[in-house]
Amino acid sequence: MAHPFEEDPILVEVIRNGFVESVHSGRAVVTNPDGSVASFVGAASAVMYPRSSSKPLQAVGMLRRGLDLSGELLALVSASHSGEPFHLDGVRQILARSGLDQSALQTPPDWPVDEVAKEAVLRAGGGRTPLAMNCSGKHAGMLRTTVLNGWDVSTYRDPRHPLQMALQDGIDELAGEIAADVAVDGCGAPLFSISLIGLARAFGRIASAADGNERRVADAIRTHPEWTSGTRRDERALHRAIPGLMVKAGAEAVYAAGLPDGRGIALKISDGSARARQVAMAGVLQRLGFEHPTLTEQAAMPVLGHGERVGELRPYAPTLAMIGS
Repeated sequence: MAHPFEEDPILVEVIRNGFVESVHSGRAVVTNPDGSVASFVGAASAVMYPRSSSKPLQAVGMLRRGLDLSGELLALVSASHSGEPFHLDGVRQILARSGLDQSALQTPPDWPVDEVAKEAVLRAGGGRTPLAMNCSGKHAGMLRTTVLNGWDVSTYRDPRHPLQMALQDGIDELAGEIAADVAVDGCGAPLFSISLIGLARAFGRIASAADGNERRVADAIRTHPEWTSGTRRDERALHRAIPGLMVKAGAEAVYAAGLPDGRGIALKISDGSARARQVAMAGVLQRLGFEHPTLTEQAAMPVLGHGERVGELRPYAPTLAMIGS
């Protein structure tokens, strides 16, 4: 029986002092504005878990069920936030709209993703909290949507809950395929598998929407990328570099992007290594004709020796040549 990742070619190579020390294989796809496949490498049609890259799709689903948020707070619902103070304040604001506090969150206790924020918590004698967990914005949005619809708050994570069934319907429609293989995400919420093609298609549709709930999510993320990630995150830098771009990374090295012309991009690094995902995405965007110093920087992440740069992670040119061709 074939292994599900054996078709995936090298996407990123790790160079140390001119020597290829390691490689990261993966799969990537670019979809056309009509949702059809423009080009791909690896097993792009295989089902996979989009992890947190599905959050913009879930945010659209929440809006369709009456979620009354916009701007920074809607971006936070789509976030894997860094746990910076403004993120935590935003989650509290969302909860307060329904008369709830952080005790209603069913996220596991965690440290802030951002190292500066984590160090501040440690210096203050604090510990892991559900509020600091990077998915707390999504969970707060789920709770707000649940309250607005009069559904049971205590079971909002159950895959059979009307909230989760509605969100699955939204993913199906945006991806153009039926989500399956219900799993539990790291935050405890249901997770549905789709193909990389479906994920790219969904991002293209959201990023190019002229109006409606899709446009509301796209505008929130593009205008407030620090709320969807953090002030020191590579996703924020990429948003600021390419006008109209909408990106969202996920665990296990999933990364998706939507372009304002309706094209979608999605990729996954086979070994789940986060260090390779931004390099691969920068390489794909360069292959599609985008140029910016941020792309140049992200496509050549440093490899260090004694604290000094002695090499880099870089897109593997023979594979990337097949993208956009």
